[in-house]
Amino acid sequence: MNALGIICFEGENAYISGLSDYRPVPAIAFMGRYRVIDFILSNMTNSRIDNVQVYCKEKPRNLIEHLGDGKHYNINSKRGKLRVLYGEKTFSSPLYNTDIANYMLNMQYIEDDANPFVIIAPSYFVYSFDFHDALKQHLDTKADITMLYTPSTDAKENYLGCDTLVLDKNRRVTGMDINKGSYKSRNISMECMIMTKKLFIDLVKKAAATSSLYWLKDAIRDSLEELTVIGYANHGFVACLNNLPEYYKISMELRDPEVSKQLFRPGWPIYTQTNDSCPTMFTETAKVHDSSVANGCLVKGTVNGSILSRNVTVCEGADIKDSIILPGAYIGENAKLDHVIVDKYAIVHHVKKLVGTDDAPVYVKRRDRI
Repeated sequence: MNALGIICFEGENAYISGLSDYRPVPAIAFMGRYRVIDFILSNMTNSRIDNVQVYCKEKPRNLIEHLGDGKHYNINSKRGKLRVLYGEKTFSSPLYNTDIANYMLNMQYIEDDANPFVIIAPSYFVYSFDFHDALKQHLDTKADITMLYTPSTDAKENYLGCDTLVLDKNRRVTGMDINKGSYKSRNISMECMIMTKKLFIDLVKKAAATSSLYWLKDAIRDSLEELTVIGYANHGFVACLNNLPEYYKISMELRDPEVSKQLFRPGWPIYTQTNDSCPTMFTETAKVHDSSVANGCLVKGTVNGSILSRNVTVCEGADIKDSIILPGAYIGENAKLDHVIVDKYAIVHHVKKLVGTDDAPVYVKRRDRI
């Protein structure tokens, strides 16, 4: 595909409290063996996009370590490249750390790319999608910008804080707003856009000249009357991981095979960095039901309706229910966890019971000991 893939970083409306304190949203562990960025990056590489730029807002170390040279994402190293880019200057305030500021600081890499089109998408939307069809519509309609969206009939409860699109009968975008949960039906913007590289550069420079606090979507909103912006509907599984309760809810939903097969489709692999560890060991005292368990775990206790990432230890007598345990965590004897998210390498052994809810899961900090 003759397009440059740009994975933009999370905006002010996407922050997974606790987990985001230690790494950017794209690098957060998801569903036991993946990172959040694996899904959009796999969509791009499966769509034969060989040049991908990943923009990181802050704390790039975990993201750089996970992405590596991109070979495990099936990027053709002879004609393609994966770059991790971020603002190397110090911003006087986090408000100035916008996507526009980072595009301007890395404009050389954008201008030097030979592809005539760009596909810009954030990492915190999780879905499986072939960009060929969207690019075909973009060319057929002669649109200036094609924006992906997902029609939702439960916008009062889901996609809160996400952008919404107002469409006319020809699917032209006439307005953009934020979903505050006031209406049941809304066209939820996936914040994914297709346009020519020239238009993208023009919009970035226009936004930079307009305001130091502008984001790309602000420049597009200002230009809706002069540009032809057409919506492209994605009717498949779409999730937005923009806060901790949503991260927890989507993780729990994907335990259901009927839901997960909408995301993990045959012939559409989700690539990630592999981990060469031993198979999980279940002892005679282990009881596991309705759960997703990654490799390298040692399970001696009870696990029900939960997700265990790699190399998790669950001691005898421990009872884990409806919880998410990230890599390397240790759950001690007789510990009771219900609606809990345990971050990497944390140890839970002195506290005997932690209980949260669907809307407010308990979060145990990375490397914490409780």
